[in-house]
Amino acid sequence: MKAKTLSQYKAAPVETLDEVVDDCEEVVIARDDKDPVVILPLREYESLKETLYLLQDPKYAQELLDSIEQLEAGRGQTRDMLR
Repeated sequence: MKAKTLSQYKAAPVETLDEVVDDCEEVVIARDDKDPVVILPLREYESLKETLYLLQDPKYAQELLDSIEQLEAGRGQTRDMLR
């Protein structure tokens, strides 16, 4: 995660947004006397929301945990992505 001051962001907002998208990495903008703000790519935000939604259901949460366990145990499979 990268961090910038508000002044750094204001000096180059387009470049900062391009970094976020190109690097697929969040940027925290620190603000004087206010809470910091996080900028992240929309696809990452949507992924986080979907994960949170799935984790609310114990059945889906267990399936996700089982999948992670299988992957870490070397039982994952590589597949081509559909476009």
